[in-house]
Amino acid sequence: MSEGIRGGTRQVVLSWSGGLAVDGGEPGGPELRIDGDNTDAPGTVLTLLVAAAACSGADVVSILAKMRVELHRCRIEVLGERRAEQPRRFVAIHLVYHLSGAGLDLAKARRAVALSLDKYRSVIHSLASDIRITHELALD
Repeated sequence: MSEGIRGGTRQVVLSWSGGLAVDGGEPGGPELRIDGDNTDAPGTVLTLLVAAAACSGADVVSILAKMRVELHRCRIEVLGERRAEQPRRFVAIHLVYHLSGAGLDLAKARRAVALSLDKYRSVIHSLASDIRITHELALD
């Protein structure tokens, strides 16, 4: 059914854990908890922002490694702006990349982030196309 990690159909299974919490993941794989109350784990909306940042961050780490950067730190802050009325979906997402490493310069960092956001960001590309995506970069 699946073509592996890069493409094809993907499946997850969720199980209710009480309250508004669920545990889920790929069948037979590791699970994560999502809690709609944001008590035991991040809720669905925060998890979406975490997924967007994690996807882009993995791209940036991989791209910088190919550029022979010895990365010491990759920290991403994400701000999501939601509509006030229902459905309270995101209208804008802003990512702030904090990067440091041996061999890292502004040109390499900009290139890695640009490739992630313009070409690879599969989670963000899966969202509505009218969501405004912006970013900034800080080298530590």
